[in-house]
Amino acid sequence: MKLFSFDYFDCRDGKKKEKLLDVGFFQLFRFATWKDTLMMVVGGLCALVHGAASPLMLLVYGMMTNTFVAYELEVQELADPNKTCINNTITWINGSIFEIAENTTVFCGVDIEAQMTMFAYYYVGIGLGVLIVSYFQIALWVSAAARQIQRIRKTYFRKVMRMEIGWFDCNSVGELNTRISDDINKINNAIADQVSIFIERISTFIFGFMVGFIGGWKLTLVVIAVSPLIGLAAGLMAMAVARLTGRELQAYAKAGSVADEVLSSIRTVAAFGGEDKEVERYDKNLIEAQNWGVKKGTIIGVFQGYLWCIIFLCYALAFWYGSKLVIETKELSPGTLIQVFFGVLMAAMNLGQASPCLEAFASGRAAAKTIFDTIDREPEIDCFSEKGHKLDKVTGDIEFHNVTFNYPSRPDVKILDSLSMLIRAGETTAFVGPSGSGKSTTVQLFQRFYNPKEGMLTLDGHDIRSLNIQWLRSLIGIVEQEPVLFATTIADNIRYGRPGVTMDDIIQATKEANAYNFIMDLPQRFDTLVGEGGGQMSGGQKQRIAIARALIRNPRILLLDMATSALDNESEAIVQEALDKARMGRTTITIAHRLSTIRNADVIIGFEHGRAVESGTHNDLLEKKGVYFTLVTLQNQGNDMPSDKTNTGRSDIKRSYESGLRQSLRLRSHTQSKEEAEERVEPAPVARILKYNKSEWPYMLLGSIGAAINGSVNPIYAILFSQILGTFSIRDLDEQRAQINGICILFCAVAVTSFFSQFLQGYAFGKSGELLTRRLRKVGFQAMLKQEVGWFDDPRNSPGALTTRLATDASMVQGATGSQIGMIVNSLTNIGASFIIAFSFSWKLSLVVVCFLPLIGLSGVFQAKMLTGFANEDKKAMEAAGQVSSEALANIRTIAGLCKESTFVETYEQQLEAPYKSAKKKANIYGICFAFAQCVIFMAYAASFRYGGYLVSSERLHYLVVFRVISAIVISGTALGKASSFTPDYAKAKIAAAQFFKLLDRVPKISMSQIDGEKWDDFKGELEFINCKFTYPTRPDIQVLNGLLVSVKPGQTLAFVGCSGCGKSTSVQLLERFYDPDEGRVLIDGRPSHTVNVPFLRAQIGIVSQEPVLFDCSIAENIQYGDNTRSMSMEEIVDAAKKAYLHDFVMTLPDKYETPVGAQGSQLSRGQKQRIAIARAIVRNPKILLLDEATSALDTESEKTVQAALDEARRGRTCIVIAHRLSTIQTADIIAVMSQGAVIERGTHEELMAKRAAYYKLVTTGAPIS
Repeated sequence: MKLFSFDYFDCRDGKKKEKLLDVGFFQLFRFATWKDTLMMVVGGLCALVHGAASPLMLLVYGMMTNTFVAYELEVQELADPNKTCINNTITWINGSIFEIAENTTVFCGVDIEAQMTMFAYYYVGIGLGVLIVSYFQIALWVSAAARQIQRIRKTYFRKVMRMEIGWFDCNSVGELNTRISDDINKINNAIADQVSIFIERISTFIFGFMVGFIGGWKLTLVVIAVSPLIGLAAGLMAMAVARLTGRELQAYAKAGSVADEVLSSIRTVAAFGGEDKEVERYDKNLIEAQNWGVKKGTIIGVFQGYLWCIIFLCYALAFWYGSKLVIETKELSPGTLIQVFFGVLMAAMNLGQASPCLEAFASGRAAAKTIFDTIDREPEIDCFSEKGHKLDKVTGDIEFHNVTFNYPSRPDVKILDSLSMLIRAGETTAFVGPSGSGKSTTVQLFQRFYNPKEGMLTLDGHDIRSLNIQWLRSLIGIVEQEPVLFATTIADNIRYGRPGVTMDDIIQATKEANAYNFIMDLPQRFDTLVGEGGGQMSGGQKQRIAIARALIRNPRILLLDMATSALDNESEAIVQEALDKARMGRTTITIAHRLSTIRNADVIIGFEHGRAVESGTHNDLLEKKGVYFTLVTLQNQGNDMPSDKTNTGRSDIKRSYESGLRQSLRLRSHTQSKEEAEERVEPAPVARILKYNKSEWPYMLLGSIGAAINGSVNPIYAILFSQILGTFSIRDLDEQRAQINGICILFCAVAVTSFFSQFLQGYAFGKSGELLTRRLRKVGFQAMLKQEVGWFDDPRNSPGALTTRLATDASMVQGATGSQIGMIVNSLTNIGASFIIAFSFSWKLSLVVVCFLPLIGLSGVFQAKMLTGFANEDKKAMEAAGQVSSEALANIRTIAGLCKESTFVETYEQQLEAPYKSAKKKANIYGICFAFAQCVIFMAYAASFRYGGYLVSSERLHYLVVFRVISAIVISGTALGKASSFTPDYAKAKIAAAQFFKLLDRVPKISMSQIDGEKWDDFKGELEFINCKFTYPTRPDIQVLNGLLVSVKPGQTLAFVGCSGCGKSTSVQLLERFYDPDEGRVLIDGRPSHTVNVPFLRAQIGIVSQEPVLFDCSIAENIQYGDNTRSMSMEEIVDAAKKAYLHDFVMTLPDKYETPVGAQGSQLSRGQKQRIAIARAIVRNPKILLLDEATSALDTESEKTVQAALDEARRGRTCIVIAHRLSTIQTADIIAVMSQGAVIERGTHEELMAKRAAYYKLVTTGAPIS
């Protein structure tokens, strides 16, 4: 077992050691069934056939060229009136046969129109073939990929849900969510249409060479000699891009987890005014991603330039050598020259164009690495495994034998140190001890969330590692102190306890847990939605639902981890009674800080430093005068209260995903559930996107210049190419040679220019695009943090959904600028130049060819339109699944404890059905458009060459012009197609941008700006609530505050007491201006709160809430968070830590103040977190202090000291205290007793006790407040 922790802890650094690319390409298809394989094979064959179409067309093209050249020569000869054509041979009029220099006769009588008609039929035939195969090629591959991705998603999620809890300690939830969405999409790109296009291009490559070799092997070899250079560039580029993409992803994942953390704890950020600081922290992490992105752009630019340069140099070489073969050795006819040259060229080009596919494959493989690693990783503790015994009879004796343990994410801190103890069946055993002594850890080991490092745990003498996990966990009912509820109805939450229970069982369980009455008071009763994380319920309500959930399991073993701490007196008494009933005949383990609740336990075990130091009954331990004795005496000093029942409470959260204020995260209830329609997002105007890129205009300009030059390269090529064809009909050989040499030199010049302009375009747009992405992410994040807190209550703005939007939308917007502008400029200059050339040479032919352009262009546009329609749906559909996965991953402990992994896996799989269906529909439509786009060009050739033949014969047009016009316009057509093939990105970008701008344009209901509202110097801290009425915006049907009327003078302490759900925490949130009251006013120093500057107001308030949220940074930085307006010296931090009695504990840690606290502070015990939070509030030096059950999470020792610290901190400050435990608030100047959102009585402790009304009852009996 020794290895175990290392295994884990490497979870941080292991990534850097391995190479990024380890997944073989064919391993991407591990999830294909025979049916998928069949679809892919057939699709692949179609792609092969499709690839052969273009080289086939070349054969036709070559024959056609020969026909034209022969016709031209004949026309030149017959221009002499003395010659005529007899029996297909040119003869003089006097009958003798005309011979040229080498005694050869000249052929004549070419019927050019008949020939052309035949060629046109060939073209049409090829075109129809292409139409059919290219449809199948795309449709089959895309739908096969959709099926595999569906399977990967399911397998991955199922595997993640099987991982042991230690694995989740090492992988942040945000990162896992990103993987589920982004990385799997990358795999999808690598195994879908890209593969079929790759096969098609490679097949063109092979057939192109074959056509070349058949035509003329010498020329082919010469051209081949240079092609490795092209291949090399393509290969290197793909490698580099994959590498960089991996790096960029890693860098962004860091920023993503910052965003996730901040948005999850938005209330804390707002309360401490940390928005700007967080934006900076986020931005810092973006810089790294940006730099990798720029590098990627530059490298692509260099390689592209290199590629084009080589290609043009090849042209020069091939034409020069080819023309030698035609003229001097007569080995080739002009047609074969064209056929060989284009065959090889087409082959090389297609090899080059196959490289973007390689890029997709490479990034797919990089993404698959992490996904498949997880899928292949065998969990240390597999909750789905069928292995292990199930005992027939469970008595319930639990024993720990020398158990040593540390958390996998912190191997250097020993939590349990050879702990041995026995928990007898049917007895109630209580664990007590200071916080951080390992009490909760023992419970987690018993649930088998972790395996012990050394030693073993036994149940009835069986090592629990030999028992079946699901079965073991089904014996255990656990009630945690901060229970996690799932975002569904109350009844469903209770059903999670045990599958297949009837409604009567549920009602019975809620009655036992004392939850029945409050549930029946809710408008929808058992069908009330509890909101995300149970945010709609007050602490006490959540707790009782959780107890009902535990009881319905009818467990043999009950684990109560401070189960009653979040309750007020009245509910606590009753729940305690319910728990006492539940404990009968079960083995029970109770963890508590309030010793009164465990006095009657059968055995009490005292913990210290991860050891069980003493055990016995209450009285035994008091005589021992050990740990327990000190704890009891400490607590009793504070207990000069009439009743024991009053000191309830330690409350806090193990891994709170929600924010600090307990009742706060309200989500919508059933009444207006998600009926309101999604508002339509209009795509954003490009001009506005560009505005954000304004400061990069020099880059944009340079890039555009580069793009313009690149665009004009193709038309120039059309001119040069047709010029070469023209030279073959020149009779004078020297003239012919001179022309050819001139043309070759021009080709070389074009090559060099091309290199620089490509590089320029790649680099400049890469740079401006990455800068834009970063700026948008930053601005978007800023805009999110500017929203009022109520905005985050809307489930559409859950932290998961917002982080995904930051990650994907911003990078999509980049698609609308940057490289996109480059493409557009490139295409426009290309089309412009081509048209000018074509029309200046022959407007008639140009018009015919132009008729086909709309079709070529349209097919591209059509493709784009279809894809964007789907882009919207896809995103929506995946978001629903994303919410399931984020909820599941965030609450993994609770799910594991309830053995509900499989339920979540099933829900997730149901959510995947919709996107899967739309992906299959997409496959067909995409296939049809692709097929149409592919065959149009063949039809265009058929028509235009046929008409060209007519013009040549009837209008004496030189055939060179025919080739020039057709190649110029077809080239511009492909450019059009290219521009339109980019349109999917473009449209996606516009929609993403629109969503982004909607966020930026939203005016928060409560302005956070530094200038709005008034500030004043002598802030006193006088507070008044005047007839405040309030309902949470997402739950308008429940009145939380109903005419709250209470005031505090500067320096006084006001204590709110009352049952849970009566609006105590809500009043605090109104004061912080997280919300504004619906009616009535909150006055601060006599000024209405909504006229006060928000940052100014919050700067005067320090808050310590019941479950403090800490950030994933060091202890010192967490304390500094108290005042974000300035940088703070270490002395101040230490000083605050001393005041909060934190200093001594920090000094015992290996890294002292630099110790990281872990995500959400998970590395610290509850008491430690609480003291950090208090230090954070003290550093702020606030005028108003809000304590929302600030000490409830502490054990007695720390509580005494912290209470002292708080009393110290309260001096001279206005203070509002919320407490369930009445002992802590006797000294308050005003005690306000609340019920149903209004104050029913107020006064000092003495006055209220004398009144003998509600407060007196609360203190003496814990009776309900009417």
